[in-house]
Formats: sequence, C-alpha cells, structure tokens
Amino acid sequence: MATEQIPITPALVRWGRERAGVTAQAAAERFPRIEDWENGAAFPTYPQLEQLAEYLKLPVAVFFFPEPPSVPRIRETFRTLPEQEYEHIPRRIRLLLRKAKAFQLNLAELTGGRNPARQLITRALSVDVSTNVQQLATAVREFIGVSLEQQFSWQDPDVALKQWRDALYRAGIFTFKDAFELDEYSGFCLFDEEFPIIYVNNSSTKTRQIFTLFHELAHLMFHTSGIDTLTDEFVAHLQGDNQKIEVLCNRFAAEFLVPTAAFNAAMADRAPSEATATGLTDILYQRK
Repeated sequence: MATEQIPITPALVRWGRERAGVTAQAAAERFPRIEDWENGAAFPTYPQLEQLAEYLKLPVAVFFFPEPPSVPRIRETFRTLPEQEYEHIPRRIRLLLRKAKAFQLNLAELTGGRNPARQLITRALSVDVSTNVQQLATAVREFIGVSLEQQFSWQDPDVALKQWRDALYRAGIFTFKDAFELDEYSGFCLFDEEFPIIYVNNSSTKTRQIFTLFHELAHLMFHTSGIDTLTDEFVAHLQGDNQKIEVLCNRFAAEFLVPTAAFNAAMADRAPSEATATGLTDILYQRK
C-alpha cells in the first residue's frame, strides 16, 4: 500500500542529505518528517522514498544498503580546481554534479560494479604532466579506433558528436548531455575507477560539445574530475602540476581533434586560440 512505511537504513538518509549539501532545515521544508527518518523513529512510504531519492539524486536502492557506501565526496576528485572556484560553482551545476554521481551509482548497480567496456581507456593509457601531447593524441586515437580520415568523412558536427560519444562508450567513458542553463559552463567530468563520466552542456554548439568531450577525457586520464568553462581565469591561480594538467587538457583536445599538420593546413593565417580550436570542424567542412 502507498501508506505503508518502508524500513530503510536511517543512516543512509542523513548521508544522502549531507552528501547533497542540503541542510536539515531545507530538507524539512520538503519532507517534514525527515528528522524522524534520519534517527529511525519513522520511515517513509515508498512514494516518499522515490521523491527523496529524486531530490537527493540517488538511486532508491542506496537507502537499503546496510551502511553508507564508501565513495569519495565529489569535491575530493577535483584536484585541479581551486577551493574558492569550487565554492562558487552555481547551484544548477552542483545539481548536475549530484545527478552525475547518481548516474555512477546507478551504473554500478546495473552492471554489478563492472564497466562493460572490453578495456577502460583510463586504465590502459598512463599519463603525467611530462607526457607529449602529440603522442598522447595518437595513442588515444589508436585506442578508440577512429582514424583522422574517418573523422573528416562525417558530414556535420551532429554526426561527429554522436560518433565520438559512441567511441568513448566503447572505451569505457559514459557521456551525458543536459541543459546547463549557464552558457559559461561547457561541461564537466567525474572521475571514478570503474565508471568515469563526462557531462556536456546541451545548449552549447556541437563543435564546443565535441571539444569539451576531449578536454574532459584528458582530465579523466589524469584520474581527476574537471569543469570546462568558456574562460580559464582560474588556471592562473593553480600551482605546479595542477596548472600543467589544466593547460595540457586544452592542448590535448585541440591536438586530438585536428593534429598539428592538419591544424597548420586548416588554420593558415589564423591566430591559434581555444576559440578557433573549437571551430576547426566547421572550417574543415567548409574546405571539403
């Protein structure tokens, strides 16, 4: 019956709320008895549990675990994002980050905790800040099995985006799209040893989405989460290897999508920049 209480694990309710960054007061405005659910004095009905799971962006099954799952907090995986920048992430993006984490938990539940890819690219290819970008781009292209000729045969960016997402899925990377409602955010990735995820802003141009896929792929190969924005002012505040990683991610995306030789041919008399790099696909289509 809809009014029957479901005996879930109380500690999971508090864990889920705190992990989502929701205060007890804010949660109580939506769920008046959540304090009782957290201390085991009462339990939610199944419809309430579904609503709570959606609110906290967690699978329903999580609330039946014997104890909170041992997974790192989202913030802890963003090694190259300064603390002050992370704290300023807008609420909409924080919601999508929690949604992405929920997807990771769902994927683990659906697959028995094992990535369905034959070989996971983030394990197969090792990188560090001294890695040669051109060599890395070549290695990634060989791993995912898409030649430059095949890439340039795709008739438009819509086809290219679908093909790249399919190729990344075969390499063990799950990609999702959503309306970020904030144009300055192009996408982000969440690293996980088994289920790395890339999220792109569905409102961005297709060419920008493609660039974001490979900027974030580089982050994942460094085993770090990342956020791609239209401006990279925060990079100047990074130090040491973290700054090098962020710079390398942009360089890798540009080098992968159009290797240096093709870049030089396509970009004759054009100033090199990230903005022009994201438009390379259009330039190449115009030359076909």
